[in-house]
Amino acid sequence: MPTESHIACILVAALVLVDTTCTARAAAYPDKPVRMVVPFPPGGGTDVVARAVALKLGELWSQSVIVDNRPGAAAIVGTEILARSVPDGYTLGFVSMTHSINVSLYKKLPYDPIADFTPLILVATAANVLVVHPSLGAKTVADLIRIAKARPGQLNFPSSGNGGVSHLAAEMFRYATGIAITHVPYRGAGPALTSLLAGETQLMMATEPVALPQMRAGKLIGIATTSRERSSLVLDVPTVAESGYPGFEADTWYGMLAPAGFSSLLIAQVNGAITKLLSQLDFKERLAREGAQPAGGTPAQFAHYLKTETAKWAKVVHMANVRVE
Repeated sequence: MPTESHIACILVAALVLVDTTCTARAAAYPDKPVRMVVPFPPGGGTDVVARAVALKLGELWSQSVIVDNRPGAAAIVGTEILARSVPDGYTLGFVSMTHSINVSLYKKLPYDPIADFTPLILVATAANVLVVHPSLGAKTVADLIRIAKARPGQLNFPSSGNGGVSHLAAEMFRYATGIAITHVPYRGAGPALTSLLAGETQLMMATEPVALPQMRAGKLIGIATTSRERSSLVLDVPTVAESGYPGFEADTWYGMLAPAGFSSLLIAQVNGAITKLLSQLDFKERLAREGAQPAGGTPAQFAHYLKTETAKWAKVVHMANVRVE
């Protein structure tokens, strides 16, 4: 008949065995291919950065990291797939700032953008550039505001779609400056840019990869960037903040999430791996080609960033009275 001390020893041994087994499994992670869900189609900015991350992670882990594009419903389809995935480390997600915007745009989402996910790391940020058509005659933010106030409601800005980043960043600018400009939504960034180049619209919030070639060709004028500090790609272009609107920031960002319930050991391992690759020169150069720069930080910092971004864009959506059914 086992004594109480014997039972206690058996229980302790069992707990040690379980802990040792879990630790061993975590130490061996990953021991099979990892899926990275990207809720956007191939070829876009989020997909390109995600594939760069997947490639480098695969090298670090000596395991394949497979990008699984699941586009649809403004990233909602793929994000729901991530939320419903098993939190075992073999399904990760790569999201953009759309993750923080959709909760305000849609009446109901099939997931909670905070509670149903585990923040892992903020991977990169990319400035948007406020560009204008040369015929407008504006070379600075002050010029643009003066012209817009002299012609209220007559200046049009295109976007890639209602509620998209280019739309809401311009709405934030409109709100900050108090000017009256008119939104013209298009089906994608390409048609929106075409309208601006043709002079059919006058100003646009564009990503750096879209804006820079047109600026260098003299077809568009970059008058400000939306980042907190000047972009290394266009150091001669001031930020909106330093152009008279302190605190203005409307960057595009990319980050990694896991399903809720991700273990602390896995969180640390994935964050550590991403932190390592963010310091590698070739990866930094790859990001720069996409108009992005490495971010990084702890999971807790990314969690705080997500809450801050969600609150910020909720104000913009409310102010602009944007709603997508």
